[in-house]
Amino acid sequence: MTQQKPLRVVVATRLFAPEVGAAAFRLKALVDGLVEQGAEVKVLTTELPAGGPVFKPSYRLSRWPVLRDPGGYVRGYVQYLSFDVPVFFRLLLTRADVVVSEPPPTTGVAVALSSALRRRPFVYYAADVWSEAMSAMEVPAVVKKVMGTVEGAVLRGATNVLAVSDPVAVQVAKFKVPAKRIRVVGNGVDTAVFGPKGDCAAAVNPYFVYTGTMSEWQGAGIFIEALREVRSKFPDAQIRFFGQGTDEDQLKTLAERLAPGAVHFGGVVPPVEAAAWIRGAAGALVSIKPGQGYDFAKPTKIYAAAGCGTPVIFAGQGDGAALVTENALGIAAAYSVTEVAKAMGALLAAPDSDGERRSNWVIKHASLQASGRLAAAEVLRTARVSTNS
Repeated sequence: MTQQKPLRVVVATRLFAPEVGAAAFRLKALVDGLVEQGAEVKVLTTELPAGGPVFKPSYRLSRWPVLRDPGGYVRGYVQYLSFDVPVFFRLLLTRADVVVSEPPPTTGVAVALSSALRRRPFVYYAADVWSEAMSAMEVPAVVKKVMGTVEGAVLRGATNVLAVSDPVAVQVAKFKVPAKRIRVVGNGVDTAVFGPKGDCAAAVNPYFVYTGTMSEWQGAGIFIEALREVRSKFPDAQIRFFGQGTDEDQLKTLAERLAPGAVHFGGVVPPVEAAAWIRGAAGALVSIKPGQGYDFAKPTKIYAAAGCGTPVIFAGQGDGAALVTENALGIAAAYSVTEVAKAMGALLAAPDSDGERRSNWVIKHASLQASGRLAAAEVLRTARVSTNS
């Protein structure tokens, strides 16, 4: 009997380990799942910033120079295209049974066109819907329309679309993608990192922590505004931000005006360090501006906080609020300064004792390793159907 050759999977992504970010974590989990299930994997990604940590996996990792913004991130249309244009040609020269594309949709276009020319299937990994996220940003209407058209074409052209949640799947279906081509694979965090066991950050004053992306549609300024009210009763309370995003400068300006010296910005930190700050916090802050077309999102930072046992304060409405409320992961507050301040004050006034139950819930329902294996199985299923047809 001849042994069947392993399926060849290529993953195209502008962000991959060891860079810090939800997309990098999710894709590493996917690749780990693919390798575990016997696939031959190659990742096409970007060259790391100078001085970055060394990462040498067992699978093939091909990095290419890319433009980065002043903060060192691949963020912005020029930066995206500096990855997307070369990756189109890299894909043409790379053999594969199936290709996986990570957002943004411009990368999806490069993958879709190269896949059409090479006559092979591609899978689009939809962690969110970019054209919906843009509705909350100050972007010209024509740009939003073009992005929606591009994203729709990519989603409809994909052999299968992996959605991280049911609400994202609903948004994908609005682009007239047949239900049979959408697979919900879930999302989560690395529970080995974001768990209750580990270091706690040493801080003199009680603090709340915000980790991850700071964009206009998240509206994290609500927490700085609320902190001013909170400090009338708890004068030592602080907020610590870790991460980056387009709204970071505005948040710094707001903090200097409303709560000078009480809000700290620590930049992007390794996951282990972020987890230490989360464990020591009175609460983890998560927000989504309501009514901006993004109420379906379930930010990964909810799972990271709950995994560490720390209660979440979610400011907003929709699926994120429901996730926190229905699973008792913290407090879902209306997106108003008064309600958010009330929630922050409640966590400062009464020590939390429900951390172990929260951590166990994440292990059971939001393990990134489990979702990575499921996503990998769907990618390989797509490849098998294609090679056998």
